Amino acid sequence: MKQENRKTFISVRNLIVDFTHVNEEGLEELKTRAIDDVSFDIEKGSFVSIIGMNGSGKSTLAKCLNGLIMPKSGEVYVDGLSTYDEEHLWDIRSRVGMVFQNPDNQIVSSLVEDDVAFGPENLGVDPVEIRKRVDSALKQVDMYDCRDKGAHMLSGGQKQRIAIAGALAMRPECIIFDEPTAMLDPKGRKQVMNIIKELNQEGITTILITHYMHEAEQAERIIVLKDGKLYSDGKPSELFGNRRLIEGAGLEMPPLIDLRDRSGLPESATTIEDIICLLK
Repeated sequence: MKQENRKTFISVRNLIVDFTHVNEEGLEELKTRAIDDVSFDIEKGSFVSIIGMNGSGKSTLAKCLNGLIMPKSGEVYVDGLSTYDEEHLWDIRSRVGMVFQNPDNQIVSSLVEDDVAFGPENLGVDPVEIRKRVDSALKQVDMYDCRDKGAHMLSGGQKQRIAIAGALAMRPECIIFDEPTAMLDPKGRKQVMNIIKELNQEGITTILITHYMHEAEQAERIIVLKDGKLYSDGKPSELFGNRRLIEGAGLEMPPLIDLRDRSGLPESATTIEDIICLLK
């Protein structure tokens, strides 16, 4: 999708989220500020990655973006709808799908096709339309041939693809992926990342939360959180071109870029093939 045709799809304004800890007596003991006065916009059709150290607030922020968590203060608007408005929460969650880290926690039915149909059924979609959506979603993630298999028979990567199909069957305009490759092997991670990029190329607004820097750099924009605050927001080249900025966030450079920089190679070397050629 071309930049000039984009409009704001998600708008976050001065977001603050606190979590209250309760002691053994059942009394409020301590409040932790998980999100601290964060503001940004996400454009329709864009591919944004959110990164940060463990405990930086990434997953909390993700759950605020479709109304799963309500903030202490601040606003989140999805396509102009406020997450505070209970009347529109279902509309918001239909527009913004989520895929979480552990695929086993997302599968609710024993058969693959039944699991993918679960969301549309809850939306009250006509059965004929559900069949079309299930088949289409399974084909998009290359799992159509497994439609009548038991979910327990699938690998971790296959289960995650089924979870993505379940989100797609809801026909969302945006999908938030919350560390979707964290529990997968390298092959599964690559397959899921290929699907994520393909979906974005088809026009779905994509938000990827990851702790893998080589995944984050595939987005067109990276938001960095640190201690619940917005630490950095820009293009991957801007972030990974500033080692001090990366280290200040407690993160590491992508392995390929780190190898290039430590070898004194030019920034034009962006692939492993480039680096091997220059090192010869």
